[in-house]
Formats: sequence, C-alpha cells, structure tokens
Amino acid sequence: MTQKPCIICVAITGSLPTKADNPAVPVTVSEQIESTHEAFEAGATICHAHVRNDDETPSSDPDKFAALKEGLEKHCPGMIIQFSTGGRSGAGQARGGHLPLRPDMASLSVGSNNFPTRVYENPPDLVNWLAEEMLTYDVMPEIEAFDLSHIHQAAAMFRAGKIARSPYVQFVMGVKNAMPVDRPTFDFYIETMSRLLPDSQWCAAGIGRDQLTINEWAVTSGGHARCGLEDNVRLDKTTLAPSNAALVQRVVDICDQNDRPVANWQQAREILGLRMPA
Repeated sequence: MTQKPCIICVAITGSLPTKADNPAVPVTVSEQIESTHEAFEAGATICHAHVRNDDETPSSDPDKFAALKEGLEKHCPGMIIQFSTGGRSGAGQARGGHLPLRPDMASLSVGSNNFPTRVYENPPDLVNWLAEEMLTYDVMPEIEAFDLSHIHQAAAMFRAGKIARSPYVQFVMGVKNAMPVDRPTFDFYIETMSRLLPDSQWCAAGIGRDQLTINEWAVTSGGHARCGLEDNVRLDKTTLAPSNAALVQRVVDICDQNDRPVANWQQAREILGLRMPA
C-alpha cells in the first residue's frame, strides 16, 4: 500500500538562534528568502517564519513579514507560508499583527507551559482573539501542542467553531521544562489525535539533539515532520548544520529509507485542504 506523502516543514529562523550559534541562521529578509528557497528545493513545502530586527532580536513588524511573504511567493512558488504568532516575537495582540497579510497558515499555541527560563504565556482571551483573526483572514492554524492538554483544547475549539477546519496539530517535544522526548507519550499523542480529531493531520518537532529522533518517529508513524535551524543548529554534537536545506535533506533521507514519499507543494496543499495559489 502506498504511504501518505510526508509534508516537511522548515522552521528557518525562530526567535533565539543567532549567527554566533551558527553563521547559517538567516536573519535578514533576503537571507531568509535565500535559505527557504534552498530548503524548498530540497523538499520542504511549509516555511514556518519569524522575523528579526537588524540586531538579531525578535520582531513582530508586519512590514518585515510582508516583505518576507512577497519574496517567498516569488522565489518559492506554491510553498505554504506559515507565520509564527509565538510569544517571544511580541506581546499581546502584536503577536497577530501580521494576520491581515493572509499567510496560508499561522502557528497557534492554545495553552501555557514552562519554557527553559520562563512561562510561555498563552492566556485564553489572547488565544481566542488570535483564533478569531485567523477565521477572519482565512488563515489555517497549526496548533502547537507543548502538552497533552493542548490537543484537548484544540479539539474543544474546533467543536465550538473557533477553528474552521479540522486542526493541524504539531507535537513539540524536547523543550526544557516542557514535554520531554518520550516514546510512550508520543504514541499516546497519536492515539489522542485519532480519538478526538480523527480527520486531522499531525506533525512533530523535536528541539536540539532531539530533532533527528522526532523526525524519525514522525516519518515512521505516518505523521509529518518539522526541522530547521529554529529548533536545532547542528547535524551532530560536533558539526554545525550548514543550512536549513541540510536539515531538510536529512528528513528526505529518512523518508527514502522508509519508502515514504515526500509531499510536493501541490500534495501538501491538498492534504491540508489549503487553497492553491492563483
């Protein structure tokens, strides 16, 4: 039986890694476009995007997101553009200030949890506002599940009509003080998705050295996979990743080893129920 194509998401920059951590981290919009283009050619079909200020600090500037979106649409035609609404890039409603730009997708964290040195706050009123904005501008949310309760909350929001389409849920594992990389938990996440959101697709992301492990679990379990320099700047303990494309290629290789096809952008959009570009 032919396996479902695997959608590869590349998280190109994030809010934390700097060029001091790895010179390949793309910071300027032009660097981000070039890095994403390489990753797109390697097999990634979703670009998860943050933007930065010139000093590499996180930004929520809608103009920067607009310039990035324009460049990606030009140089990576058909690629799914997913903006981050994460809490490190801004506070309150500034986190969703780019949603009127109508990216294909945006991340949506539906609950709070601990991060390495702070609480990642996602209060219900802000979560509901972000979800409403995504409905208004026809932006598909990707639910970032840092905890089991976040899958339950996504299902409840879907039942209440706060999310228009069956949620696309990403399991995030390996963040210090949050959910560790634990195979029984991972398997229970999948079981919970099948029970609460049987028509939904899921993806998984691992942080740091756990990225490769989670990539392998996701590919071999029928899910979709996220990689990229936002989550991990190394190929191994002693080797920096030379590019986002190199981390994408690693997922492609896992797919090849397991006879799992890699989704092209048309297949990715069809699987997720996203509109085709004009």
